[in-house]
Amino acid sequence: MNTLLEIKTSIFSDHGQSSQLAARYLERWRHQHPGASVVTRDLARDPVQHLTAQGFEAFLTPAESRSTEQAAIVAFSDALIAELETADTIVLALPMYNFGVPSALKAYIDHVARAGRTFRYTEKGPAGLLHGKNAVVIATRGGLYAGTPLDTEGAYVRTFLHFIGIDDIAFIFAEGLALGEPAKAAALAKARDAIDALLPGRAAA
Repeated sequence: MNTLLEIKTSIFSDHGQSSQLAARYLERWRHQHPGASVVTRDLARDPVQHLTAQGFEAFLTPAESRSTEQAAIVAFSDALIAELETADTIVLALPMYNFGVPSALKAYIDHVARAGRTFRYTEKGPAGLLHGKNAVVIATRGGLYAGTPLDTEGAYVRTFLHFIGIDDIAFIFAEGLALGEPAKAAALAKARDAIDALLPGRAAA
């Protein structure tokens, strides 16, 4: 059975533009995969704590030597990783805040990028372990950044996904959302069209 993991990173949760576009994607995806499973990880409603020295040490400590606190930290990380491992498709709803990813997403990444779980080191360098998955990144921005040196967010997310073994990545952009209502409406319509092109076969409002 197909499983989709939706990761929402907007501080506005369901009300964020990226979340609303992701909802459109999910509606169409469910139509194409009846009975499939959808798991939602909302980092605004259920934030991941930023990685601390104690947390990093917990990851490095052998299981049999972990304290109760360390075991709880690792168990939480394991649960996040299990969601990634189970998913066939990952939909990342991604606003841009101050030229980068939301801090909630960075905290999440720090808990799932773990040697031996999502990647491993080899003689040729790191190798991702999460193969056979595809990712859709729905990126919303107030300005116009895609394809420019200022789009460090896109490069960062692509690099991370490659790092853990996910190479099939599609980006959908809704840019210029802060450049006036006409620009916003046009950008959102273009993004909706891009979603419909990825998942053809059903008209959406």
